[in-house]
Amino acid sequence: MLKSKSLLKMLFVSMLAVLVLAACGKSEEKETANGLDAIKKDEKIVFGVKNDTRLFGLKNPSSGEIEGFDIDIAKEIAKQIVGDEKNIEFKEVTSKTRVPMLQNGQIDAIIATMTITEERKKEVDFSDVYFEAGQSLLVKKGSDIKSIDDIKKGTKVLAVKGSTSTKNIREKSPDAEVLEYENYTEAFTALKSGQGDALTTDNAILYGMAAEDSSYEVVGEPFTDEPYGIAVKKGNEDLVKEINAVLEELKSSGKYDEIYKKWIKEDLSN
Repeated sequence: MLKSKSLLKMLFVSMLAVLVLAACGKSEEKETANGLDAIKKDEKIVFGVKNDTRLFGLKNPSSGEIEGFDIDIAKEIAKQIVGDEKNIEFKEVTSKTRVPMLQNGQIDAIIATMTITEERKKEVDFSDVYFEAGQSLLVKKGSDIKSIDDIKKGTKVLAVKGSTSTKNIREKSPDAEVLEYENYTEAFTALKSGQGDALTTDNAILYGMAAEDSSYEVVGEPFTDEPYGIAVKKGNEDLVKEINAVLEELKSSGKYDEIYKKWIKEDLSN
């Protein structure tokens, strides 16, 4: 009887060990799930994008599709890596959620107006710069605020959580009252309802807001450099190389200029 119990105990321990090893294997598989080999094997790539940022990533209420500069660049990358832009999935991210979603494997890459910074390089790997922006201010037409120099003590400046813009405005205008929102839609709505005096983020994003409502305008010269990069999970060098190769091809072929002019409507030769 004792011998039988011992055998059962040993069997239970063995089964438990097998389950633990299997779990570890799944954990390891998840850890590398957004590598280049896994993407090509699945023939699918998942991009984290914004859907509230006019010109770069905005959900079209009529079609339900997300459209913009970032989206078109992502589709071109998908064509090269997985063979067809149809083999792409977009998941909504915000400045606050995009890195956590990348780290936990929900997305393979981030293309969401994300500025390359030394601090962020500690968390993710970046592609080459695919868009050059600069931080500016959006105000209601007729505002006394004409540049960053007009942001004084008591001025309410609206920004988005998790963005470099929030950090920058606090450094450039330490006396300003900075109010943070979850996304650009909320921030712009707050500005229009009079909850702030100015909204700050990258000029390219602000131009999209001004295009949406002509009673607002972008003022002053950009007061920062904001180079956008495509972020992937730390250590995915092969995926970065593949993305960089596509970006280089897009620029040399003229396709990049075509996409740029479609959304930004500015001549790159100027």
